Amino acid sequence: MVCQGANPLFLRTPLSFTPASFSFIPKKMLFEASTIPLLYSLPDLHWLEESSLSLLERCYSMYQLKQIHAQTIKMGLSSNLVFQHKFIAFCCTNESGDMNYARHLFDTISKPTAFLSNTMIRGYSRIDCPADGISMYLEMLRKNIKPDRYTFPFLLKSFTRGLALQYGKELFNHAVKYGVDSNSFVRKAFVHVFSLCGLMDLACKIFNLGDAWEVATWNAMISGYNRVKRFEKSMKLFDEMEKKGVSPNSVTLVSMLSACSKLKDLDGGKRIYNYVKEGTIEPNLILENALIDMFAAFGEMDVAQGIFDNMKSSDVISWTSIVTGFANTGQIDLARNYFDQMPGKDYISWTAMIDGYLRVNRFREALSLFREMQVSNVKPDEFTMVSILTACAHLGALELGEWVKTYIDKNSIKNDTFVGNALLDMYFKCGNVDKARKIFTEMHQKDKFTWTTMIVGLANNGHGEEALDVFSKMIETSISPDEITYVGVLCACTHTGMVEKGKKFFVSMTTQHGIKPSLTHYGCMVDLLGRAGHLKEAYTFIENMPAKPNSIVWGALLGACRVHKNVELAELATKQIIELEPENGAVYTLLCNIYAACKRWENLSEVRKMMMDRGIKKKPGCSLIEMNGTVHEFVAGDQSHPLSKEIYAKLENMIQDLKFAGYSPDTSEVFLDTGEEDKETALLRHSEKLAIAFALISSAPGVAIRIVKNLRMCVDCHHMAKLVSKGCSRELIIRDKTRFHHFRHGSCSCNEYW
Repeated sequence: MVCQGANPLFLRTPLSFTPASFSFIPKKMLFEASTIPLLYSLPDLHWLEESSLSLLERCYSMYQLKQIHAQTIKMGLSSNLVFQHKFIAFCCTNESGDMNYARHLFDTISKPTAFLSNTMIRGYSRIDCPADGISMYLEMLRKNIKPDRYTFPFLLKSFTRGLALQYGKELFNHAVKYGVDSNSFVRKAFVHVFSLCGLMDLACKIFNLGDAWEVATWNAMISGYNRVKRFEKSMKLFDEMEKKGVSPNSVTLVSMLSACSKLKDLDGGKRIYNYVKEGTIEPNLILENALIDMFAAFGEMDVAQGIFDNMKSSDVISWTSIVTGFANTGQIDLARNYFDQMPGKDYISWTAMIDGYLRVNRFREALSLFREMQVSNVKPDEFTMVSILTACAHLGALELGEWVKTYIDKNSIKNDTFVGNALLDMYFKCGNVDKARKIFTEMHQKDKFTWTTMIVGLANNGHGEEALDVFSKMIETSISPDEITYVGVLCACTHTGMVEKGKKFFVSMTTQHGIKPSLTHYGCMVDLLGRAGHLKEAYTFIENMPAKPNSIVWGALLGACRVHKNVELAELATKQIIELEPENGAVYTLLCNIYAACKRWENLSEVRKMMMDRGIKKKPGCSLIEMNGTVHEFVAGDQSHPLSKEIYAKLENMIQDLKFAGYSPDTSEVFLDTGEEDKETALLRHSEKLAIAFALISSAPGVAIRIVKNLRMCVDCHHMAKLVSKGCSRELIIRDKTRFHHFRHGSCSCNEYW
């Protein structure tokens, strides 16, 4: 049988053919065709042609086509142009067609027509092989076959952006040369291809030559303008489309929603949404996802949630968009509620939720969620890893950060500059300067953020001179610094007392790099001068500022007053900060510390009463420490830890041992209205002391102790940490609110300059 339900053609009469005619016909099929019983001795060739054509019309597979082809060869009909066209057309246009077979057939034709060449090009477009289509087009030109109005639309249909850029202009010149550029189908094809590759001026030129374009061509222009980030042009074109009465479709609306999001045009987005609300356009999943994404980006979560809840069907993109929207607007618990309900989660949805926790500084929950992601066997990408490294950096979780680095290396996750910068930041914020240097050295590509992270990291870890050396190398490599870079440079000068260098850098920031100092830079300068004891100069600097000083600037002066016990300036700075931020509890606390250090008890009582009257509470001290991949949290006087009894027992023994070594509690900064013994008890319950005791009972001898504290370290804890580093032969790395303290052999990297 050749074709189901059809009578086969039978013929045994030998006909002339060449062996090459059979080269691509399967032997099995030739055998079937040559062993058919004889029914007709003198066949009517016209009838045979009609019967064969009838079979071709009902043919639906390459297997059947090859059998029919074998019969036409036996009957001597294979050179008939009609059959050649039909066979090639089937191979090129039918879903089951075989382009290799079509090529074999095409190569047997000595003088192919433009129709056959176009059909071949169309076939290559159907199977997304535009390069073969180009080869066929070039073959047409070599054989002097003139392209017509069908050639270019078929050829351009499957073009990728790269091919469009490479051949688009030249092919349009060919269309002009052969006189088909005025054809509407040819113009439409070139509008699409130029829009695809971002050559919007050319696309617009052709677009303006035509009229009454269908919506698909308008969509191509709008998406093309979006592609080259000319979103205002997209909006203008959409307005023009509406004026001409061309009805948009869902594809149009999706492109316009993207433009509105980029332009931050909420009103425009609502205008697009009206097409759906008014029932003009029936929404589909892609359009609904775009609407949710757009409204979520603007923080309009009520609208986004309404669209989501009314969707007939949803996918991972829909769920991820709603989760991301709630996470980005700080509604992290609501985001988690939707996240937990998701029927399926991919790495993008997991990363969106993790980023949401980072945004609200819930780093421990971000790490916990990452562990759930691992259990769910969802492979993270480089963006997930950057988020986890960020969480590790904030928590000081070096062990987990190291595991992330190993995971990246073993699983061939893209380790680009983005990931390298995150690793660099993580090592610095965990106090491992040596590993950070190694990462920096091994990075093949370094951008402005790489250099800035290195400068800031070295400065905060007490390597001021090295930070300035890195800054010099950055300038030598012709990478321009920005505002953050100069914050790092000024901090390097501040933490190492390089006042004159700091002044020069502050001036050069504007004169050499055109960076206008921000209030943060002014705060750095006040901190630089104040810490060095130049309090009057720091105050004069504030008075001469071109901008009104904020709480950061006055806070820098207040911090310097604590170091140098200058009550008068401290009171002045406090008054200014309270006017700006009346609920800032840290300011009241710092002033109380200064009064306590200067034994101004009456003033201290007044401030405490003011705090009580205004409902201001002292922010509790909190210390984080990672042990065996788990982050433990301690607050002052904490007794909630499972090992609380052992921790306090260890702390008591440690204090007794340190007292033999000369330790005496420094209660100068304790402003509680109690006796000296109670003050000492309060000191011994500070969160970093509890964390140190926990580390000593939970880790092996010689292992470095890394602690992150939310407040500035007090004088007593600083003194105690130095003694522990010497007495227990341990390195202690404590990151407080302002800087790192690396305690080794009884001394600190800050050199008492903090």
